[in-house]
Amino acid sequence: MRFPRFIEAVSQRSGLPTEQAAVVARAVLQTMAERVTGRPADDLAGHLPDELHGYLGGTDTSGPPTAAGPAEFLRRVGVRAGVDEATARAGTGAVFATLRDAVTVREFRDMVAQLPRDPDGGVAPAAPPSVGD
Repeated sequence: MRFPRFIEAVSQRSGLPTEQAAVVARAVLQTMAERVTGRPADDLAGHLPDELHGYLGGTDTSGPPTAAGPAEFLRRVGVRAGVDEATARAGTGAVFATLRDAVTVREFRDMVAQLPRDPDGGVAPAAPPSVGD
């Protein structure tokens, strides 16, 4: 998937302007790179546009992954992107949905298996609800 197509998909899914969708996508991938390390991150990075590849692979992964629950994950995305919580949540859900379309089911499952979980076992961040749900 090419960079403009990836960002356009994030923009359409989140309702964010294209430039803001690009900033949020980079923030999500950087935050994921802190949490997802090793082969799943490498596999996922191989399917990303070159312009985004470095955000997953460019983090120091010599230590253990950074523990962060769902709220902290979204907070970090918001801080990195300079957006409020609602925008971080919408953008993060859109990035995850776009990633799901860009990689194999196995690669996506491997990545999600390493993401922070709520106490009830739910993986965060969740995609925003669709209109009419």
